[in-house]
Amino acid sequence: MAARAYWKGYLKLSLVSCSISVNPATTSSERVSFRQINKQTGNRLRQQLVDEVTREPVESEDKGRGYEVDKGVFIQVEDEEIEALQVESTHTIEIDNFVPAAQIDKRFYDSPYYVFPNDNVGQDAFAVIRDAMKGKGMVALGRIVLNKRERVIALEPFGKGLLGTTLHYAYEVRDAADYFDDIVDVKISSEMLKLAEHIMENKSGEFEPSEFKDHYETALVEMLQQKQAGFKPPKGKEKPAAPNVVNLMDALRQSIAAGRRTPAAEKASSKPAEKAAAPKKGKKQAAGQREMLLPIEGKKTKEAKKPATKPAAGKQRRAG
Repeated sequence: MAARAYWKGYLKLSLVSCSISVNPATTSSERVSFRQINKQTGNRLRQQLVDEVTREPVESEDKGRGYEVDKGVFIQVEDEEIEALQVESTHTIEIDNFVPAAQIDKRFYDSPYYVFPNDNVGQDAFAVIRDAMKGKGMVALGRIVLNKRERVIALEPFGKGLLGTTLHYAYEVRDAADYFDDIVDVKISSEMLKLAEHIMENKSGEFEPSEFKDHYETALVEMLQQKQAGFKPPKGKEKPAAPNVVNLMDALRQSIAAGRRTPAAEKASSKPAEKAAAPKKGKKQAAGQREMLLPIEGKKTKEAKKPATKPAAGKQRRAG
């Protein structure tokens, strides 16, 4: 079942319009998150708003917003005043124009959203707008109000629906010259370039998002599982010493040599690994870290010496 719509409104192209829903295409809810607690009692802490000058607590109904025009001087703004601003795109994404997708600088892309019709009446109009863009390499640019801010949104066909990506405004993108102007122009020998290109060829492949692992998140889950089971987490590993490379040419040559050794080792263990891995369907479940933290019953002192039962993550190690 689809999640509750994040935004509802209309998609409009000239006189053609349809009712749509917009939902974020990404989420961070599956990441391990922490609460602030009192280390003495273990109870959760609650934050309280305090007046910066009087140091007195402030009730929620007295909380407002203000724009600072000078040190400690604010223009107070009411919610009603902001809501009264007449922004045409409050409930409608009106397509202003179509531009080649290749022309949009990657720095301008912000957050992706799924856009889809939310009733049967507008299915045909939605399909017309979607299919008209297919195969053209064009994206539609419109405006949408999210969190009381008007944003530019780029729309493009994505499966049966549309993928909408909010764009940064020009004033939000920093000038690359501020960071790159001090980079010195270096003349690289053709031999070095060939070695680097050879390394690139050996490491070339297809983009597979599921192959990228969040090692920090995995280590965090393992640490929490060990503490849950009553074990003391191991101390951090020592950082390996930096390789003793004399110069850039040696580094390139050693990289190629290391690359030659790696495929042989992988080939020797590829068949058993394939059988053990079985189907890759389980990777989808691994994306949600919450399932990995399961309730573990308390251990007695004698049992603490035994290794913990292997958790869902499959990587728990014996303490000590």
